[in-house]
Amino acid sequence: MCTDTGQAYMFPTSVKEVERLGWDFIDVILFSGDAFIDHPSSGTAMIARVLQREGYRVAVVPQPNWQDDLRDFRKLGAPRLFFGVNSGAMDSMVNHYTAARRLRSDDAYTPGGRAGHRPDYAVTVYTRILKRLYPHVPVVIGGIEASLRRLAHYDYWQDRLFPSVLVDSGADCLIYGMGERPVVAVARAMETGQDMGGIPQTAYFVKGRAEHLPEGSVLLHSFERVKADPDAFIDNFNVEEKEANRLHASTLIEPYGDGYVRVNPPFPPETEEEMDSYYSLPFTKQPHPRYKGKEIPAYEMIKNSLTIHRGCFGGCSFCTIAAHQGKFIRSRSEESILEEVRLLTGMPQFKGVISDVGAPTANMYGLHGRDSHRCAVCARKSCLFPSRCPNMEHSHRRLLELYRRITEVPGVRKAFIGSGIRYDLFLSQDGFLDEYSRRYLREVVVNHTSGWFKVAPEHTEEHVLRLMSKPSFSLFSVLRREFDNIAVKERLPYKIVPYFISSHPGCTLQDMRCLANNKELRGIRLEQVQDFTPTPMTASSVMFYTGKDLSKRSVFVERSIKGKKIQKSLFFRKNTL
Repeated sequence: MCTDTGQAYMFPTSVKEVERLGWDFIDVILFSGDAFIDHPSSGTAMIARVLQREGYRVAVVPQPNWQDDLRDFRKLGAPRLFFGVNSGAMDSMVNHYTAARRLRSDDAYTPGGRAGHRPDYAVTVYTRILKRLYPHVPVVIGGIEASLRRLAHYDYWQDRLFPSVLVDSGADCLIYGMGERPVVAVARAMETGQDMGGIPQTAYFVKGRAEHLPEGSVLLHSFERVKADPDAFIDNFNVEEKEANRLHASTLIEPYGDGYVRVNPPFPPETEEEMDSYYSLPFTKQPHPRYKGKEIPAYEMIKNSLTIHRGCFGGCSFCTIAAHQGKFIRSRSEESILEEVRLLTGMPQFKGVISDVGAPTANMYGLHGRDSHRCAVCARKSCLFPSRCPNMEHSHRRLLELYRRITEVPGVRKAFIGSGIRYDLFLSQDGFLDEYSRRYLREVVVNHTSGWFKVAPEHTEEHVLRLMSKPSFSLFSVLRREFDNIAVKERLPYKIVPYFISSHPGCTLQDMRCLANNKELRGIRLEQVQDFTPTPMTASSVMFYTGKDLSKRSVFVERSIKGKKIQKSLFFRKNTL
């Protein structure tokens, strides 16, 4: 093991860079579908820094060429412990294709924004190559693509069920969710020769029949069964979603022919101290020098941003955040965030504007259940739908104080909130939940937006919203009234911008007509609509595939590309009735 921990050097990506560091071996080599940016918002960088802190030597191979003689996969040789593989910050298929299954012309995570620098199903392609070249070296897969494909799932781009990515790729181990603790546990187990089968937040393919299973484990329907019976696929998903949202989850067992996939329960949510320790690591917050100043669009978006917490308890049916990050909020301390702000103000690229004080949902910072014992036995996927949990702390007092302290740091002119907010966290049909709620909305509108206040009601029709697990559209009307009051009082020419989704399961052509002509949207420039894309491990993708909701009631599904285009186009038409 190396002992050069805590240094801010850039991780090597070539033989020359390894030699300059004086290394005679590498412990872990990480392959990623993204360009390498040493920033805490990059999963690859975070994993590399955490492993470095533990004393391991880590090299990175970003966007390897999988179509030539495979020199990118050979150049650094074999690591002492394992290869780590991820697709990048996005599922590679979402990165590549639109909802209409058209190939995208750009890639924000590539220098110059050019598409074509990662394969379809990147995790599987990279892993198969590495297993062919180095059959005796373990491959550990992780990141969003592996995490959301850890069990049998619907793949929209081939319109069929896929097995676990462990089965497809041949990887030795899968880490799901936020990987800091499991990757360290895996590295230590490999180094000491310990059994890895019980490491939390990991999954494995095990050959042989699913016998003598861990106590308390849950046996899912086999892959063969769910392929033949859509109702069995719904059954499996309901179990998976329930376990994913429990504080104390069960081991999941999914049989496959001559073996089974074992998914171990996750680690407990990180403490504030653990969260602080991750974000205090010596990130350079720069792209790798190999790119020689070429613009990486994703970096331009995040270079001056802050992550203040992880997790989301909103439980939206179409969203993958909870399946990957979990529903329990893990917040950083105010001092940790402020220290990052101070470091940011000293960087050459910083011009006084923080682009996002954010998270998966910006206004869940510091929120938790009042009674932790009730949270420990709860399996609700959402603390907000169908109604706000009475045990949930919803005060925005701590967040308001954080905003104040950030803006008082010398060198900060403006701190915007670019992440989405949940207005059902501070509003009810009767108005604001408390005085802090009133103060929060005013603070965000007046001091933390650039003139466009963006929110996501997602739809206007109640039956569609129920399938989305979103609040009634009438709550948006309350928000608009309060927003307009603030804008008038403060004499601000600001506009509210609602985001919507077309072609979600349950949404018909008539539903989109009703949306486009909803009287509550008069006077609003409607330009933000997203065509629904089924992504693995979401309730909405299960509905899309099966034509049923999670209670197995039939729902309308717009499957044709033409029909999806028409639904989206209605959003932009005037007088559609």
